[in-house]
Amino acid sequence: MYPEELVKPMRDELINAGFDALYTNEDVENAMSKKGTTLVVVNSVCGCAAGTARPGAIASLGAEKVPTNLTTVFAGVEKESTQKAREFMMPFPPSSPAIALFKDGSLVHMLERHHIEGRSAQMIAQNLAAAYNEHC
Repeated sequence: MYPEELVKPMRDELINAGFDALYTNEDVENAMSKKGTTLVVVNSVCGCAAGTARPGAIASLGAEKVPTNLTTVFAGVEKESTQKAREFMMPFPPSSPAIALFKDGSLVHMLERHHIEGRSAQMIAQNLAAAYNEHC
């Protein structure tokens, strides 16, 4: 478990952009039960989360269409909510960082770590914007 003082700025980066942090199983269940589209960012302390995943997810919100609900869980910190969120991401294996788009609770688009590593924040944002255009 990482210390709160380390992860707070990383969590706040998404919260300040309009994402709701999910801390419990109930938080995740409530988020997944909402109608419309829900983006879930599985946050992480790794460099690709800082360099491309978080900035890419935030930049994607400038797209013409965007998800109705923006949420985040923090791998290695909020273990309960992260595990619950990953149950909704099946059949994909656990990945952090990761970004998943759901429509009415069903997974419709997934970016795993191997889709994030080595790509720019702009590429992540463009990938997500294309998914929003299709599903939102």
